[in-house]
Amino acid sequence: MDSNTLPIKRRVLVVDDNPAIHEDFRKILGGNADGNTELLAAERLLLGEAAAPVARPAFEIDTALQGQEGVARVKKALEEERPYAMAFIDMRMPPGWDGLETILRLWELDPHVQVVICSAHSDYDWTEVVACLDHSDKLLVIKKPFEPIEVLQCANALTRKWDNERTLRRQVEHLERVVEARTEGLEAANRQLRHIASHDALTGLPNRVLLDDRLSQAVAHAQSDGHSFAVALFDLDRFKVVNDSLGHRAGDQLIKEVAHRLAGIARSTDTVGRLGGDEFLFIMDRLAKREDAELIARRAVKALQGPIRLDGVDLHTSASIGIAMFPADGRNAETLIANADAAMYCAKQRGRNNIQLYAAGMNSATQERVKLESELHQALSLKQFELHYQPKVDTKTGLIHGAEALVRWRHPQRGLVPPGEFIPLAESCGLIDSIGEWVVRESCRQARAWQLEGLQPLRVAVNLSAFQFRHGNLLQMIREALQAAQLEPRFLEVEITESALMSDPEESVTILEQLSRMGVVVSVDDFGTGYSSMSYLRRFPIDKLKIDRGFIAELISRADDASIVRAIVSLAHSLRLKVVAEGVETREQLDLLKSLGCDQYQGFCFSPAVPAPQFATLLRESKQKSDTVSESALDRTYSKLAYRPPRG
Repeated sequence: MDSNTLPIKRRVLVVDDNPAIHEDFRKILGGNADGNTELLAAERLLLGEAAAPVARPAFEIDTALQGQEGVARVKKALEEERPYAMAFIDMRMPPGWDGLETILRLWELDPHVQVVICSAHSDYDWTEVVACLDHSDKLLVIKKPFEPIEVLQCANALTRKWDNERTLRRQVEHLERVVEARTEGLEAANRQLRHIASHDALTGLPNRVLLDDRLSQAVAHAQSDGHSFAVALFDLDRFKVVNDSLGHRAGDQLIKEVAHRLAGIARSTDTVGRLGGDEFLFIMDRLAKREDAELIARRAVKALQGPIRLDGVDLHTSASIGIAMFPADGRNAETLIANADAAMYCAKQRGRNNIQLYAAGMNSATQERVKLESELHQALSLKQFELHYQPKVDTKTGLIHGAEALVRWRHPQRGLVPPGEFIPLAESCGLIDSIGEWVVRESCRQARAWQLEGLQPLRVAVNLSAFQFRHGNLLQMIREALQAAQLEPRFLEVEITESALMSDPEESVTILEQLSRMGVVVSVDDFGTGYSSMSYLRRFPIDKLKIDRGFIAELISRADDASIVRAIVSLAHSLRLKVVAEGVETREQLDLLKSLGCDQYQGFCFSPAVPAPQFATLLRESKQKSDTVSESALDRTYSKLAYRPPRG
C-alpha cells in the first residue's frame, strides 16, 4: 500500500485575529463530516485521481489570534520536535504584527513550514509580497471569503509537499552521514597506509623510506642554518646466533626491545629508525661538536647493556656503532650513510660492541667487504669451493678412523680464502645454508668415491650451522645426499655445536632422534663451552663429544684444563660416548690425551686438513699400518650408533 493512502496526522497552525475563522478551519480540516467527504471526492476528481474511497489525511489544528502568539507556538513545536507542516496566516491582525512580519519571523525559526496567506483585502501588490518573502516555493495566497475546497486542497497539497521534503531531507542527511563516515574511514585508511608505507611493521619506527626523507630534511636544515648533525648506524652483534638458535620469534622480540631502548634515549629532535634486519639508523640533530655524537652513542650502548629475557633466557646484546658527521664526513645523505656504514664495519672488525667515528680510509675496508660478498654469491655456481679433509686418528693405534670435511674457497685472484674470512660473511648474507648443503653432498660423494677406489671405508664428518639444524630441511637434505652418493648412513657424521643444541633442548632431542633412526652418527662440537645439563646430555641420542680446542691449547701449561678434559672423558665414557680432541698440535698434548683416555684426536700433530687426493694417500698409509691390527678401521665405539656388521 502507498504510504500516501495511510491516515497521516499533520500539524496545521491558523493565525487569525477572528476566532470565527478558527472554527471555520476546524470544520473544514477536522473530523469526517459528509461535506468534507464530498469536498475530498471533488478534489480527487479535479486532480484526475480514481474515485475509490481512501483514507484521508488527518490534521492537528492549533490556532493563534496574533502573529506573536503564532510564532511562539512555532518555537514551542520545534522544541518538542513536533513541527508544523503549514500555517494559514491572515494579512491584517491589528494591533499586532501584520501577516508579512509574522511570516518573516516564523520563517526565521522554521524555514520549512508551508504558508498560505489569507486576505479579504485587494490593496496588496501580491507580486511584491512574494518577492519580499523570497520563499515563493513555500507560499500560496487565497482570498476571503474562501471556498472550503480551496482550504482542503491547500492543506492536502502543502502538507504532503512538506512531508515529502522532510523525508527527502532526512534521506539526504542520512546519505551525508554515510558519506562522511566513509570519508572518515577512507581518511583513516589512507593515514594507516601512509604510516605502513613509512614505518617498520615490527617496531613501529620510521623505515628506510621515512629515514631517507628525514635525513634529506636534516641536510637541508643544516645547510640553511650552518649547524652540524650526525648519522649513527647500529648493527647488533651476533644477532644471527639468536635467530638461528632461538628462532625468528625470539629474534623479533629482541629487535622490538632494542628499538624501544634506542628510542628511549633519543632527544625530541632526533630520529631513530630501522633500516631492516638488525640495523638501526640514529639521526642526531643539531650537535655542537663531534664528541656530542659519541656521548649519545655511549648512552645507547649503556641502554643495551641490561639483560633481555626471551623464552626464559636472559640475553645480553650489544651493537657495533659507526658515526658520520655532517658536513665533515659527507654533505649528502648517501655519503653520510656510506661513511657511517664503513665506520660500523670497522667497529665490528675491532671486537664489536664499540663505537667508531668515521675516518678517511675506512671506506676501502667496506668496499672490500662488499666486493667479497658479491664474489661469494657467485662462488658456488662457479664451483670455486672445495673440501679439505682432516684425519681423525685413534690416540692408541695412530690409525685414521675418520675425517672431518672442511670447506675452502679457492678464489681465482685471491687464492685460498681462509674460512675465518668467508664463513662469517656467508652467515651474515644468508649463504651458509646453500654452502652447508653443498658440503654435505660433496662429503657423501667423496666418501663413496674412496670406497669405490678400494680404500678402507671410513666415516666423514660435516659441520652443521645452527640455521641448518633448526630451520632447514635437514633430514630430507641428508637423505637425498646419501641416496645420490649411494652411501650408507653410518659413514656420515654430523657435528653440531653444544650451544646450538642447548638453545632449545626439547626440539634438539626430536631432531637428533630422527637422525639416529636414520643411522647417521652425531657429535657434539665445541663441548665444554656451552651449558649442557646432565639430564639433557643423557637424553640426547649422540655418539661423540668433541672437546673444544680452547682446552687443548693450554692442556700442558694449565692444570685446570687437564682436569676439565679428564672430567669430560670420564663423563663421556660413563654415557658410552667417544671423545675426540681437536686442535692437537704437539706430541706432548697427544701423550697427555692418551693418558687421560681420550679416544681420538685431530690436528697438526698428525696432519692439517688436506685436499682429497692427499687424504687418500694418508689413508693408504694408515691401511698399511693396520695390517697387523685385528680390528677394522671402523671399529666398535662407545656410541649408541656404533657400526655392527650385518649377520650372516
